[in-house]
Amino acid sequence: MSFKRFVILSTAAVVAACGPSNGSEKGGKGGHGPMGGMPPSEVTVITAAQEALPVSWEYVGQTAGSREVEVRARVTGILVSRNFKEGERVKKGQSLFTIDPKPFEAALARAVADLAAVEARLDQATRNAARLKPLYAEKAVSQKEYDDAVSAETIGAADVKAAQARLTEAKLNLAYTKVEAPVSGITTRALPSEGTLISGPNVLLTSVVQVDPIWINFGIPDNEQARIQKQVQDGSLKLPRAFEVELRFADGSVYGQKGKLDFADVRVSTQTGTREARAEVPNPDGGLRPGQFVRVVLKGASLPNAVTVPQRSVLEGPQGKFVYVVDEKSAAQPRPVEAGQWSGDRWVITSGLKGGERVIVDGVMKIGPGAPVKVAEPKAEKPVLGKK
Repeated sequence: MSFKRFVILSTAAVVAACGPSNGSEKGGKGGHGPMGGMPPSEVTVITAAQEALPVSWEYVGQTAGSREVEVRARVTGILVSRNFKEGERVKKGQSLFTIDPKPFEAALARAVADLAAVEARLDQATRNAARLKPLYAEKAVSQKEYDDAVSAETIGAADVKAAQARLTEAKLNLAYTKVEAPVSGITTRALPSEGTLISGPNVLLTSVVQVDPIWINFGIPDNEQARIQKQVQDGSLKLPRAFEVELRFADGSVYGQKGKLDFADVRVSTQTGTREARAEVPNPDGGLRPGQFVRVVLKGASLPNAVTVPQRSVLEGPQGKFVYVVDEKSAAQPRPVEAGQWSGDRWVITSGLKGGERVIVDGVMKIGPGAPVKVAEPKAEKPVLGKK
């Protein structure tokens, strides 16, 4: 069944019900033309508007910390204290745990003593080589004696460098007994308790999650991405340089801070058929916590030449949506259209209709394809009591 034939059949009953009666079917005085034809039906029309409209897309996202760092000790020792309250904010460099420093203090003292000893030996070897040098020039000492003195000085210098490296290592190990926060953020639960032997980096102590700014991860369906790219290529859609991100909660409320889209993966997930994307949103008061589900709204795009009509003018048929337009002969003609998103109380028509065409809004139940119509004058708004 063709689209036009369906529209004719669907409106035939309404047209017949509105036809003349009481003998007017035979062309009596009650008729209004050949075969008792009805006069043009009065309808209300609007002119399809063509304007620039903002476009937004909405997805389901989940919040995550912009940085989630595991806190681990760098040295092995006994955990003697926890220096923070679990679940509270900490600053970068703040002490979180203390490992017993006494063994490392002793190692540092030993390294200091070792350095002093090798420095003394180097000083002795340097003086000995300096004393033998003029004697060797006068052939008062043998070549071997002089070479041994020079080698001893070189070995002594190397020993000093090795001792200095051990001293630096001892100082680092002593400093590592104070486990500090690598970033500012919120701590999770402390896993080991005081008195536990910590075997270096193998043991996870806690984690610090940075929540300002906070990340929102979401997926963009691949078919929607392809449709957007097609609209951009044909000029019907204009994308911004950077999308503005708005967050909405389950109750419909809007988060007070606006963010930005900072990452979109080129890969499509084989499991979900979406491209991973990420937004970054300021979270200075910590109102957003990692793991929350929110609605992510991408704003900033626009339809430069969008055609819109009131929602009630768009009808539904077996082959999709259609509208009635008034042609140059003042007749109603059905027009198949493709409708996109809503803009307030209007449909955005993506194809099938041009800006400036007259679309019937009210009175569609009294007409059929090709029926003559009379365009009614717009009704004046009734005055509100109490207002002039």
